[in-house]
Amino acid sequence: MNDLVKIAKECPSLNITVQAGELLEMVNYCVLTARKEFETKQDPEQYITRKQAAQMLDVDLSSLWRWDKQAYLQPVSIGGKRRYKLSDINRILEKGQTA
Repeated sequence: MNDLVKIAKECPSLNITVQAGELLEMVNYCVLTARKEFETKQDPEQYITRKQAAQMLDVDLSSLWRWDKQAYLQPVSIGGKRRYKLSDINRILEKGQTA
């Protein structure tokens, strides 16, 4: 399979005739390679809800809103929902300071 990839890279305009089984094998190879690459690059970050963040920091939800406006603790939008990075929460807890 690697030889075919090498040939394709070296001669991109080369026409190659393949059998259906070989084509299926190549597609499977590409899918497996892409899946492996995706799995190794996934973000290990954990995200928590606003309510969980407020509880961990022992603050009111209005404080989270204010901190967002001050760029002290900003949430990310995931699927239209606001979530907080657990690493950001832990950073604030480790410093022992709130805005």
